Amino acid sequence: MATTKPGKAAEAVKLHTFHWEGKDKGGRAQRGDLKAQTEAVAQATLRRQGITVTKIKKQKVGSGGSITEKDICLFTRQLATMTKSGVPLLQAFEIVGKGASNPAIAKLLLDIKTDVETGSSLGQAFRKFPLYFDDLFCNLVSAGEQAGILDSLLDRLAGYKEKTMAIKSKIKGAMFYPISILVVAFIITAVIMIFVVPAFKNVFASFGGELPAPTQVVITISDGFVDNWYLIFGGIAGAVFGIKESYRRSKALQIAFDKYALRLPVFGDLLRKSAIARWTRTCSTMFAAGVPLVEALDSVGGASGNYVYLMATKQIQAEVSSGSSLMNAMQNVQVFPTMVVQMIAIGEESGKLDDMLGKVADFFEAEVDDAVDALASLMEPMIMVVLGGLIGGLVVALYLPIFKLGSVVG
Repeated sequence: MATTKPGKAAEAVKLHTFHWEGKDKGGRAQRGDLKAQTEAVAQATLRRQGITVTKIKKQKVGSGGSITEKDICLFTRQLATMTKSGVPLLQAFEIVGKGASNPAIAKLLLDIKTDVETGSSLGQAFRKFPLYFDDLFCNLVSAGEQAGILDSLLDRLAGYKEKTMAIKSKIKGAMFYPISILVVAFIITAVIMIFVVPAFKNVFASFGGELPAPTQVVITISDGFVDNWYLIFGGIAGAVFGIKESYRRSKALQIAFDKYALRLPVFGDLLRKSAIARWTRTCSTMFAAGVPLVEALDSVGGASGNYVYLMATKQIQAEVSSGSSLMNAMQNVQVFPTMVVQMIAIGEESGKLDDMLGKVADFFEAEVDDAVDALASLMEPMIMVVLGGLIGGLVVALYLPIFKLGSVVG
């Protein structure tokens, strides 16, 4: 006889969230949210709790947009502020959830609040949503609960997420600027080739004679655009989509990209500084929260955002586990500048490793800011030269026959 495992049966039960309003035994108005299979089960549960239900409504699932990293960062800061101000945890969740502009994050907070109400710890409730709360987030929250300093660690966690998100935003901005200019340049060129050059071609046909070589090259390219524009645009869109999907699905491609990206002339240095800033900031946050160093390193490698530093962190973790100092382990992987290793050594000797890691993170975050500003200053004249040369070259090529005709007439 076949038997059903308890875990499988529990997973098969689909729970819905019901928002209810009613009165307790003393006649005081009460309201809240409850997870149950059906509305009848929810009402029965509330009756057992001494609640006379006056209104109950099933919450819609999946309404609203997706949850972004910015949503999680904002929620963490709001929760930290409220808990430091003495607001009870469940009430803080209710206030933040009702004030959220994104219905998806409101539903997520409602689910977490319901789990906490039913006896789950906050750390365990967060772990049920790994898509939004990583191990680092959950570990810090659990450490705060156990040590009785949840408000302090939520504040530290909020600061950490704000700083790492700012770094990511700067890197994306630095990458987006030149890419957007190249896209605009391609669109302008395509419009000129498809619509402008054919008009000039008809004018040139009435001149007779042989066209200058630059003009003939532009017309030939224009003919290719006009005849095959759907293949060109379709091919580019398909290539971009294919590369994006391949990168998302292929671990080998992600590893190769991370390794190659660090070797790029200008962007490589920026990405390296960003990885070190996130690595040291994460390690500082975990270590200051009282998480043992070996355990903290589990979250540090992934937070760096680069495979090279992830593998280096695993080697560092193995060496530290076997008794090596953090300074020696970091020196052996050879991916950290000498200055970083020396400051870590000072931190270990003075017993203030978390402070020293924080100072290194501050330094490299400032370095990323300066590098992004320098990159923007460097890219602006280069982009002007490229765009000017491209558009200017097309204009000269199109007007050469007219200049030639004018000199003949003159």
